[in-house]
Amino acid sequence: MTLKIDIDEGAAPPYEQVRAQISEQARSGALPVGYRLPTVRGLAESLGLAVNTVAKAYRALEADGVIETRGRNGTYVAAAGQAAERELAAAAQAYADRARRLGLDGKAALAAVRDALRASYGE
Repeated sequence: MTLKIDIDEGAAPPYEQVRAQISEQARSGALPVGYRLPTVRGLAESLGLAVNTVAKAYRALEADGVIETRGRNGTYVAAAGQAAERELAAAAQAYADRARRLGLDGKAALAAVRDALRASYGE
């Protein structure tokens, strides 16, 4: 696992850089499911960051389902893709239910989703 922290002014906070890089490496397969991550203390030391900075990144990654902590056995890359897909499907179902309750037809609901995706992804 290789991480690079940019400390220049205007860069994202270090914990966010750690979170984003680990998340991307897990999503791309560079960090395979089951890969054991360094300890919080070990990663903080190797990156020259405070322990709390790395701990915050790990907590965010665990909340996102990217990693899982197994107590004293360590922290591992989780099957993030599967968890993300399940969460996305649940959110889509909740949206569809809400759109129907609001009286929107399928075309209007889909158009709203397309608009939101364009805005979010900058397309």
